[in-house]
Amino acid sequence: MKTVSLKIDDSIFGETEKILSRISIPRNRYINEAIEYYNKVQKRQFLEKRLKAESELVKKESMKILKDFEKIDYAD
Repeated sequence: MKTVSLKIDDSIFGETEKILSRISIPRNRYINEAIEYYNKVQKRQFLEKRLKAESELVKKESMKILKDFEKIDYAD
């Protein structure tokens, strides 16, 4: 496990201490869980951006193929 020193705003620290007194878990565990949760949120946002970009690429190619099909004469 790594040791990290960080500076926390007084208001955030106070709010955290109030919450910790109610849920009875160590501050270290609480901060680890908060960081783990935030990492998951960030990964999800990265994935969402990537999927949107890739979807846009596929959309453009799909539209091109659709137009090619529209040019085909099926009257035969």
